Amino acid sequence: MKRKLKFSYLFLIAAGIIGVSLPFWHEQLLTTEESKTAGLAIITIALLSTSIIPEYLTALIFFFAAILFNLAPANVVFSGFSSTAFWLIFGGMVAGIAISGTGLGTRVAGKLANYLDGNYLKLIAGTAFAGMLLIFIMPSAMGRIVLMVPVTLELSKHFGFREGSNGKTGLILAATLGTYIPAFAILPSNVPNMILTGLAENQWKISFLYGEYFLLHFPFMGLAKVIVVVLVICWLYPDTPIAESHSKTMPSKPILRNEKILIFTLIIMLILWVTDFLHHISPAWVALGGAIFLMLPGIEIINKSSFSTKINYGSLFFIAGVIGLGSIINFSGLGTEIGKLMISFLPLNQHSAFVNYVSISTASTLTGFLTTLPGVPTVMTPLSSELAKITGFSLPSILMQQVVGFSTVILPYEAPPVIIAMYLANEKIDRILKPLILIAIISVFVLLPLNFYWWKLLDWL
Repeated sequence: MKRKLKFSYLFLIAAGIIGVSLPFWHEQLLTTEESKTAGLAIITIALLSTSIIPEYLTALIFFFAAILFNLAPANVVFSGFSSTAFWLIFGGMVAGIAISGTGLGTRVAGKLANYLDGNYLKLIAGTAFAGMLLIFIMPSAMGRIVLMVPVTLELSKHFGFREGSNGKTGLILAATLGTYIPAFAILPSNVPNMILTGLAENQWKISFLYGEYFLLHFPFMGLAKVIVVVLVICWLYPDTPIAESHSKTMPSKPILRNEKILIFTLIIMLILWVTDFLHHISPAWVALGGAIFLMLPGIEIINKSSFSTKINYGSLFFIAGVIGLGSIINFSGLGTEIGKLMISFLPLNQHSAFVNYVSISTASTLTGFLTTLPGVPTVMTPLSSELAKITGFSLPSILMQQVVGFSTVILPYEAPPVIIAMYLANEKIDRILKPLILIAIISVFVLLPLNFYWWKLLDWL
């Protein structure tokens, strides 16, 4: 931990020196405005990557510096607050608080113990797929993790797995990766998706529909990856449930009034999300409408106290800051210059769709490795227009190839919810390293090519 912290400080100092000095030698590469924007972007991304200070404080520093040095108009710097991504995350947070507060989440997850009796493969698969199903009713990745981990720990004890055992680790990994990795394939279900959606809307006036996004990504980046997760966990962390420990079933309690209201609200929201190709209402406004309903007088599943104390406003500032950063990169023209540099290194041409697809997807994956996953859309989205011209792909196709890339997690630090899950479960971080790397390898060499032909079938390439 000390070694990692020392490296983080050295990395941040180096980024700070480069960021501050860049405007003084910009003549060789960039204009004055582009160099200032690049300097602020380097420092901001370094702060987000190292997490030396809280993400919300990094966002506030970014807002302050961007306005102080007049890098863009206020409506550009603060554009994140008016984006659909911001309000979708807000609605997801309210839904998450309601699910936890009413006990609905615990009830749903607790039912698992009654149906997972059997062999280890069934137990791991059931936990992973339960986590995936939770994605559809709870958009917040952090909320799902906070809900799933405690229940999974109880499941672990119920099935006789001791602290430090393969079984306990396997269940935690199944719950964590099962509810996190497939979320990249479901539009309103994690931060990178929402940042990409917000930037695409702000920079290119492109809005993605829930159903269209789901059809593109879920078969191979969602469902197939869950199957890979299950098989990898069972291979790396094999174990056997103790029969005596899981012979009893968990008792059920009557569904209370607030749970019934919440179930009804979530069903309506899910129907509206899935059918947005018919009514064209943004998922963000569906989420916001559901959140407002849950807070109405007479309903008050989320009361004044819960709204004031349980909403993670820091995460909202972080989302707004990241979207704002992408917006000023585009506004300054820096994105075009970075695009030219990246394009010069990628083997891109209009005569090899597969090479183009692999190159852009891999670039997205490696960007996540360097900047963490929420930083990928910030770096890649401003490049999309240039990449579209070089490859002959449509702009929406280029944007969606980011998802193929950032849905592949190489190391835990790229994904904050994964880190939090491991700490909540008292699991060592190195227990998730091998699974992530193996899943990444399978994703790149197996799922990525299969997804290419799926997109060809859908006429997206």
